[in-house]
Amino acid sequence: MRRLRLPRAVLLFIGLLAAPAFAASTSAAGDGATAAELDRIVDGIRTRYRLPGVAVAVVEDGRASYRRTAGVLALGEGAAVGPGSLFKIASNTKAMTAAALARLVDAGKLRWDDPVARYLPQFRMSEDWVTREFQVRDLLIHNSGLRAGAGDLMLWPEPNAYTRADILHGLRYLRPQHSFRSRYAYDNLLYIVAGEVAAVAADAPYEVALQREVFEPLGMRGCRVGAWTPGAGDELAQPHARRGDRYVVVRRDGAAIPASTMDPAGGVRCGLDDMVRWLQAWLDPERRGADGKPWLSAEQRRAVWAAQMPMPVSARQRDWSRSRFSAYGYGWRLGDVHGEFKVSHTGTLMGMYSLVAMLPDRRAGYVVLINGDAGDARSVFDQVLSERYAPPPQPRDWTQYAAEIAREEAAPASRRAPDTSARTAARRAALAPWLGRYRDPWFGEASVCAQGDTVRFVAGKSPLLSGKIQQVGGRWLVDWDADEVDVEAWLDFARAPDGGITLGMSKVDPDADFSYDYEDLAFARIGDCG
Repeated sequence: MRRLRLPRAVLLFIGLLAAPAFAASTSAAGDGATAAELDRIVDGIRTRYRLPGVAVAVVEDGRASYRRTAGVLALGEGAAVGPGSLFKIASNTKAMTAAALARLVDAGKLRWDDPVARYLPQFRMSEDWVTREFQVRDLLIHNSGLRAGAGDLMLWPEPNAYTRADILHGLRYLRPQHSFRSRYAYDNLLYIVAGEVAAVAADAPYEVALQREVFEPLGMRGCRVGAWTPGAGDELAQPHARRGDRYVVVRRDGAAIPASTMDPAGGVRCGLDDMVRWLQAWLDPERRGADGKPWLSAEQRRAVWAAQMPMPVSARQRDWSRSRFSAYGYGWRLGDVHGEFKVSHTGTLMGMYSLVAMLPDRRAGYVVLINGDAGDARSVFDQVLSERYAPPPQPRDWTQYAAEIAREEAAPASRRAPDTSARTAARRAALAPWLGRYRDPWFGEASVCAQGDTVRFVAGKSPLLSGKIQQVGGRWLVDWDADEVDVEAWLDFARAPDGGITLGMSKVDPDADFSYDYEDLAFARIGDCG
């Protein structure tokens, strides 16, 4: 179905007029004035963006100086978010995967400059020399030369039938956009490979290795990864997505949580209390594990937080934070805020947003967990919390940052999505030359086949990527059946020089989430519709 897209500023205004009644919230802080100010910020941001649920903690000098949980696990059901409620932390998992590898380096079970093929002989990139040169460290720093998000359609949307073996095999078919190690482009697939390297070095499945190297020694007993069955006391925050002017639950958890192919890149769930332990482990260089031994050596702490790959500094970073550098370490983003060194990462998964940040020289950090699509809210949280420890010359209230984001997004120049409202269902006769079964080397098979007088695109191994083909002027697009697949795709059919038929795809909205990497697909027709 076609979805009406209102400007973000309009949605925010509607939200303020119709803010929901939130569940009771809890907070704790050592200083009453500090707690009151942080409560004001949390309540204000939560109300402005109508967040279903949120959990926030601040760590200072080794202790949690502030904890706050507010809202509900699922709208319409009443259960309140608590300090043990499990949120999907998405890409904040990457730092945990990197930490597990760092522990294995400390144990002498691998080295950062080991070739990946030493552990995974089946590992292949598109060029042989890149395969030979690819080191364990390269898996973590987004320098592969691939397009941002390349191959992510093997990870999302879930559920799908792709395995880690499929990812290892599919990498060889993904064509680079740039030279190996020449520039930064965010990658998820290589973190899956990193998890498999950890599994080989640890002689245990990735999920077991992560438990052994991170969760158990740090006492993060509530965190979960892999397959598990929630018990009576488990509180699972459910993801929420925007539908018009309100949030709705999407991708609700079932009775059992299955293991996910993407676990090493973004599959961990943790509660606020365990994320506080995670911050404490990094802010205290002398931190010891449950066995009384140092959790991580000074050498590996330096390696993980060393700038490995330069990243661009955005205009917003320069304006808001006077940032001068940005880089990626092993699972962490590194930068500066008003002259203070900052280590951070975000996590984004449909309906779940997370933020972890530290200012190590101030021995301070914070974590924000949100069970809703809330990129703007997360940005505001990040800025105002960082400025508690790296104050700007002229302090600004959180409302000023929120207003600036709204102005940016309301500006006509910031929106490049074409108007596709004048669309009609594609008819069988119009698409007759292109009907058939298609195959892409890494994505697998898909069909473009008639159903009555209409035509549908159906992916073989990713069931949510199914939808009705629409005609917009002289072009074709897929209107996906599932609301949670919210990035439509153009379909471009062509005849190859050898007489065969090819199919390329691209995002209708060029600024949409890069994980919808339709541009990496190169289908060839392999047969008629069955």
